[in-house]
Amino acid sequence: MKIKLDENLGKRCAALFEAAGHDTATVVTQNLCGASDAEVIARCRDESRAIVTLDLDFGNPLLFKPSEYHGIAVLRPRSPVSINELQELCLTLIGGLARESLDRRLWIVELGRIGIHQEGTPE
Repeated sequence: MKIKLDENLGKRCAALFEAAGHDTATVVTQNLCGASDAEVIARCRDESRAIVTLDLDFGNPLLFKPSEYHGIAVLRPRSPVSINELQELCLTLIGGLARESLDRRLWIVELGRIGIHQEGTPE
């Protein structure tokens, strides 16, 4: 899968996705640090990439409708967050990606579990 890691996820997280065979880009390496959420997600759509982030705004389906994107995964660590916990969250996500597609869906990733947002159907 093609993914983009938001600026709040580092090289260690990128290495985990790459080792699992995912085509991985980062906001940092693409000089998008400080870009608005709308700019980042638009670039993801243009590149057919899912976004992986800690930014809770991406978890709001009213702001970012999952069906309009190639996938949104929001990592939800406990506070304060540690690099080990971030890596575990990434591994949880990678395990989920091995079982099913993130495309056009919103996943909320916590340690050991993934919540999947289901868009409502029009009446």
